[in-house]
Amino acid sequence: MENKRQFVEDCGLYFEKIGLPRMAGRIIGWLLVCHPPEQTMGDLVDALQASKSSVSTALRLLEQYALIQRFTRPGERRDLYRLAPDLWVWSLKTKMHLVAEMRALAEHGLALMDGEPPEHRRRLELLRDVNGFLEKEFPKLLEQWEDEKKSLGYE
Repeated sequence: MENKRQFVEDCGLYFEKIGLPRMAGRIIGWLLVCHPPEQTMGDLVDALQASKSSVSTALRLLEQYALIQRFTRPGERRDLYRLAPDLWVWSLKTKMHLVAEMRALAEHGLALMDGEPPEHRRRLELLRDVNGFLEKEFPKLLEQWEDEKKSLGYE
């Protein structure tokens, strides 16, 4: 159990680095290693040794971002939470708009530097080109992943 707790804490730190509250990252971490894979809020409070309010707040945020799913079973009154099935692909897709924005920002900078010597424009050109490359290639990678996922038996 101690190794799982450390994993959960490491997930909290990781997701905090990419902009989520640490508690949200801890919840994701727990939902990755817990059994059963769906948990009640009470289960999460106990497992994470956290307050009900902090878990509740993080669950609402994760649900709003579609990183987790809340559901009930027929005949039961309590909510259960599980990771969204394509959480990882979704999280990458949602970040791709940042790539497009950075490319557009570089293009704007280049327009402002029209007529400047090539060596002054080079950094912006590199920024534009790397982001343009990612925009073009990322959808292809996602298609390849879908094929790979099927070959691995995930669907």
